Parts: sequence; structure tokens; C-alpha cells
Amino acid sequence: MIYSKIEVKCGVLMYDYKESKKRVEEILNSELEIKHQKYLPESMKIEFDKGYYTWVSSIFIDIRDSSNLFKTTDDKKISKLSKAFISELIAIIRASDNLRLSRIVGDCACAIYTAPNPEDLKDLYEKASICNTYIKMLNILLKEHDLPSFKAGIGLGYSEVLLVNTARGEIDIDDKIWIGDAVIDACNFSSVANKDEYKEIVMSKEFYDNLAKINNQAKETFEMKHHPAYGEIYTGESLIPEFNKWIDNDFKD
Repeated sequence: MIYSKIEVKCGVLMYDYKESKKRVEEILNSELEIKHQKYLPESMKIEFDKGYYTWVSSIFIDIRDSSNLFKTTDDKKISKLSKAFISELIAIIRASDNLRLSRIVGDCACAIYTAPNPEDLKDLYEKASICNTYIKMLNILLKEHDLPSFKAGIGLGYSEVLLVNTARGEIDIDDKIWIGDAVIDACNFSSVANKDEYKEIVMSKEFYDNLAKINNQAKETFEMKHHPAYGEIYTGESLIPEFNKWIDNDFKD
């Protein structure tokens, strides 16, 4: 079955809503075949009538108060800031064999990774630390070039999610949705991080509990906070020592 295209010709809506109703009822009356997939292959095709439970980790990096920043700053300056912010962060978070999705949504960079083992969280935690250190460097360079500085929040999530395909036929879009806490938490926490009492990185309890077992530095750096909307979360500042030292030394070797 192929999705109908919506077109407007001479003021007439060219959309077969009767066929649409049939397609929707077919979906609502169907049974989704669900399987468990520990490791999610990069080239795995998700069929429309199947779903897969799989463990993933996720990162979202978001500029604080970006609406006000973009409204009060010259467009050319914002374009330079945005390009410097997004281009490098995307390069950092994409550098992983476990990457399964990366996106730029407005001023936010995000990624999802297959994470069949808790040990896989070490790599994402390091990426978050690199991103945090890079943002510190970027703000210094922005000031040197008479461009506005900014704050950014980094959110990390980890959970089992249900992966399903939402498109069929000839729809040319990314057809997968990830239903579960990992992506929602990372997205929500990126808007909480680096604001009020929360530091630059905020991670879920699931992420922290598994990371703390294999990374003493994270265990010592992050502290538990109770958020009124999200409950128990963990927040801290993590920088890459060598990178940070180079920045503090005015970029001198």
C-alpha cells in the first residue's frame, strides 16, 4: 500500500481521506510483532509490521536561551556562532561505530547509539566531556572575534527502547521512531543542564548507575539532585584534562 500525496490544485485538496481512514484502521487493528535485539546493526531494516526492543544511549546538546540570543544578535554573527557550534559537535558525537542516528534540530545537536553493554556508556560519557570542553574553548574564541558567548546544556540518557518503522510505500523520510526513556531523558535534561543549580551535564539515574560501576571519575564528579518534573537526576561538570589545560594555557603547547 502506498501513501497518497497531498496536493492542492485550483483550490481543491487532492487527498483521498477515505483511503486514509482505511489505512489508519488497518494500523490500529494490526498486531505488532515485537522482538528483542541486543545489538542493533547499522544497516538493519525495520519492517512496518515489526518492532524491536533494544538498549540505546542518547545525547542532546542545546543552547540555553537561544530564542533571546538569536532575536537580539545580528544574523551574520548568529550564523557564525551556529556553524561553529553545530559543525564541531556533530563531528564529535558522530565518531562512533555504535552511532545509529544523528540529527540537528534547530540549535540542538543529538545522537542515538546502540548500547548492548553498560561499558558502551564510557564512550558517550567521554564524548559529552569533549563537547563540554569544546564549548568552553568556543566561547573564548567567540569573545576574541567580538561575537556573543552562550551557555549550553548536555543531556544523557540510557534505557531499553522500542524501535518501530512509521513509514511505508514511497515516503522518503527517516522512518524510525525510538520509544523509550533514553531519548526523552536526554532531550529533557539538555534543557535543564547549565541552568539554576544544575551543571553543564545532566544524566539519568539509569545512565549514572551503570556508568558509576565502571568509571570512578564520573562517580566522584556527579551529584544527585531531585528535579520537580524528572525526579532523581545526576549533574556535574566534566572536562577533558589535556584539552582543558591547553585552553587555560592560552592555547599554547
